[in-house]
Amino acid sequence: MSTATLDLERVGVFAQQVGAMLAGGATAAMMVVGDRTGLYAAMAAGGPLTSAQLAEQTGTAERYVREWLAQQAAVGFVTYDPGAGTFTLPPEHAAVLAFDESPAAMIGAAPLVSGMHRRTDQLVEAFRTGAGIPWADQDPATFESTERFFAVGYRNALVSEWIPALDGVHDKLQAGATVLDVGCGRGAPLILLAQAYPASQFIGYDMHPESIEIATQRVAESGVGDRVRFEVNFCHGYQDRDVDVITFFDAFHDLGDPVGAAAHARRSLAPDGTLVLVEPRAADDLATTLGTIPMAALGFAASTFLCTPNSLSQPVGLGLGSLSGEQRLRATLAEAGFGTIRRAAENDFTMVIEARPQG
Repeated sequence: MSTATLDLERVGVFAQQVGAMLAGGATAAMMVVGDRTGLYAAMAAGGPLTSAQLAEQTGTAERYVREWLAQQAAVGFVTYDPGAGTFTLPPEHAAVLAFDESPAAMIGAAPLVSGMHRRTDQLVEAFRTGAGIPWADQDPATFESTERFFAVGYRNALVSEWIPALDGVHDKLQAGATVLDVGCGRGAPLILLAQAYPASQFIGYDMHPESIEIATQRVAESGVGDRVRFEVNFCHGYQDRDVDVITFFDAFHDLGDPVGAAAHARRSLAPDGTLVLVEPRAADDLATTLGTIPMAALGFAASTFLCTPNSLSQPVGLGLGSLSGEQRLRATLAEAGFGTIRRAAENDFTMVIEARPQG
């Protein structure tokens, strides 16, 4: 390529942008290391620390810790005091990096990126063949990350904001309702609901046996086994009827046949029942999504690696994608026969769509 016609200043600016993206990908791996070795947690509790002090507190090798701290300082995650030779994790950064329980936690997303990197060859082959990739074939870090990262949003908003925004659902749950979650994964939202609404019964279905096994363990640990159970099943396979609430938590867009899954859910609902879709927030056109959705870049990457391949691996293979937008979701539910559809709640990252069988 000749450089004679290139705007070299623009080339330089873009090269810096690419360099930042490469640093971001590498930093995601460093975040996984810091999380799994307890380095972030120790720094959050310990104030300014030298590499030797941090290594001693975490039982890790100082030489590795020294290099990790330098990288974290280079990207601005920690601050470095050259006079004292110490590193500090500011409390505002610790809120994002050190604890899953923090309302601002994002550390749970880091293993997702690592999982993508380990399945790149698989995805390249799918690009060439057009074949799908079932959820079960993804890297195990993907399952860990999905549970940890999405659970933050559920803890922040599910009981306090989303349920109250639904028409009559809070009162039903308080009185005692039946709730069915399709594509439940490791069960985080159902366990939260069971803790908040002890009079109701909750059932989770997922095609991934390993996720169901872990969800069942989570139930035992949470002490809600009297009202929550999980089973291996798929979106057209459950036989429940007269269900009060059916939910899809960040799973509807992953389905090969979302129209059929929604129609099956409609038949399973009671006449006054409610279908709830919790989906990543997106606009109805790409340009607006690119300009207004803070996590669009990560969302489209996850959709390329995980959501779209999963859908394409199933019958029909509609391939909605994780950022399909409200109008596409509403049209899918309408095609499935739902008469009343509305957006009940939203925040920067999530939208909640409520649908009822009757118009």
